[in-house]
Amino acid sequence: MQAHAIPRGLEDVVVTTSQITFIDGKQGRLIYRGFDIRDLARFSTFEETAYLLWYGQLPTASELDQLRTRLQRLRSLPSGLLSILQTMPPTTPPMEMLRTAVSALSTFEPADEKKPESSIGGALRLTATLPMIVATFHRLRQGLPVVPPRDDLGHAANFLYMLTGAVPRPEDARVLDVALILHADHELNASTFAARVTASTLSDLYSAVTSAVGTLKGPLHGGANERVMDMLNEIPSVDQVVPYITAKLSRHEKIMGFGHRVYKVEDPRATILREYSRKLAEDRNDRRYFELLRKVEDVVRQEKGLYPNVDLYSGSVYTLLGIPQDLFTPVFAISRVAGWTAHVLEEYADNRIIRPTAEYVGPVDLRYVPIAERGKAASPNP
Repeated sequence: MQAHAIPRGLEDVVVTTSQITFIDGKQGRLIYRGFDIRDLARFSTFEETAYLLWYGQLPTASELDQLRTRLQRLRSLPSGLLSILQTMPPTTPPMEMLRTAVSALSTFEPADEKKPESSIGGALRLTATLPMIVATFHRLRQGLPVVPPRDDLGHAANFLYMLTGAVPRPEDARVLDVALILHADHELNASTFAARVTASTLSDLYSAVTSAVGTLKGPLHGGANERVMDMLNEIPSVDQVVPYITAKLSRHEKIMGFGHRVYKVEDPRATILREYSRKLAEDRNDRRYFELLRKVEDVVRQEKGLYPNVDLYSGSVYTLLGIPQDLFTPVFAISRVAGWTAHVLEEYADNRIIRPTAEYVGPVDLRYVPIAERGKAASPNP
C-alpha cells in the first residue's frame, strides 16, 4: 500500500489543547501560564515557577511559604530507596539510576496518594526528591558521605550543597535557580508527551514520570549539552574553532547546541544562559569555555545560519557550578519534573486515552503457507 504524506515525528501536528506552556517559534518567546520566560528568569524562583505550572497562577507570599515548607519536609529519601541506591554499581549511568529510582519511589508511597485525584502530592514529592536522589547517588558513587538536606536552603542551593558538601554562594545558587526555571517546561517535547500518554491510561503519576525519565534518557532528547562540552574540550584554543567547525560541517556532522524543531530564531533560554555563562566565566576568571562558545556561535551562524538553543550555554554554566558532566541530564530532569507533573495533572483533569492511528503501508491478502512448504523454492543451505 502507498503511504500519504505524514509529518515525520508528528512535526507540527496538534494533538491536544493545553493552558500550561506556549512557544512562539517565530518570535522566540516561551510563555508559562501567560508569563514570559524572561520575566520569570529575572524575578521568579524555581519554587514559585513550579507553583505557577501546577496551579495556574502565581502564589501569594503565604502560599509560596507553604509550598517551600512542604517541599522541605518531603526532601528525605525513604530508607528503602537509599538502600537501592547503595546497591547500584558506581558505574551505573546516572539516567539509568534515576529511571529506576523514580519507579522504586512509587513503592514507598501510600496507594491513596497515587490516585489521579491525589496526584498533586506526588508532584510535590517527586519535585522535592529528585534532587536528593541525584545528589545522594553522586556522593555514594564517589565514596563520599551522603550530605543531609538543610531546611534553610532553597531548592537550587540545597541541591548544590548536597552535591558538593559546601554551601554555595548566593550568586551561584541563583544561577542554578534560573537554569531550573528555564528548563521547567517546554510544551509537548518527547518526554512530556510520553508522560501524558502514560497518564491518559489512568496509570499513576509515578509511572508517567518514569516514562518521561526514560524518554529524556535518549540522546536525541537529553544530553545535548554534554555533547557541547565534549566539543569544547576537543578544541584546543579559540583560533582553532574555525578549522574544527568547518571540518565537522564538511563531514556533514551535527554541531550540538544549534537549531530547534520549534524555534526559527534564537531560543530565548539560550539568550538568558549566554549572559549567565559570561558572568560565571568572569567571576571565576576562567573565560575559556565562554570565548570558545562565542566563536563557535559566530562560525555556525555564518556557515549554516543556525541559532543557538538552550543546550549551547547550559553545559558551561553547570560545569562552572561544579556539576559533573554526566549529571547534566539528571539536572534537566530535576527541573522538568515540575512541567511533567503539571502536564499529567492537566491530562487527568480532562482525560481521554491517547490512541493515535497509523497508516498501514504493508502488504495485504497474503496466502498462509504451511511451514513444511515454506522455502521450497529457495536454494538449499550449503
